[in-house]
Amino acid sequence: MFQHRKEAGQRLAKALEHLRDRDPVVLALPRGGVPVGAEVAEALGAPLDVVTADIAALPDLVRQIGFHHVILNPPYFRRDASWPSADAAREAAMGEAAHTPLAEWLAIAARRVAPKGWVTAIHRAERLDDLLAGLACLGSVQIQPLVPRAGRSARLVLVRARKGGRAPLVLLSPLVMHEGAAHLADGEDYTAGLRAILRDGAPIRWGAG
Repeated sequence: MFQHRKEAGQRLAKALEHLRDRDPVVLALPRGGVPVGAEVAEALGAPLDVVTADIAALPDLVRQIGFHHVILNPPYFRRDASWPSADAAREAAMGEAAHTPLAEWLAIAARRVAPKGWVTAIHRAERLDDLLAGLACLGSVQIQPLVPRAGRSARLVLVRARKGGRAPLVLLSPLVMHEGAAHLADGEDYTAGLRAILRDGAPIRWGAG
């Protein structure tokens, strides 16, 4: 959705500009998180720490911090129901490992988020029940379906929940990602709403939490 990670970091920095005067510290996880985090740190004038770790064995540096917002994009595919990729890097990114199932990712995120902080996850729509189960210890759950084109079923969902939140669950209207019934030519065909989020740093319109 971005031309490169540098652009993603620049867009994220724009959305986080309001934190500049709160002495932020940026933590980045290799490999993809480092170029994104570097852009955010430079834009906010913040120090950058790079953390290399197994999600199930986080170092003390990370375990001692309560984060205001934990964002995760865990591997999508259960390998008891799909074939592994022959590409090792792709498999590491997309294949759900036996020692770190989705439930473990969500449990770790819930432990690391500070009171009143948010956990936001993106995953395949078919795993929504697992997402809700894993975030049951949090509250104020909000679900944003992502549909590829108008009239189609959601393939992905964004789900967020708040530590200590008490608002009822909210199922938002689907966010349509692409214009038209099919991709007919080279180049972007994002809807205006998605383009504003990706290119201009516009916020997702979550409900009240």
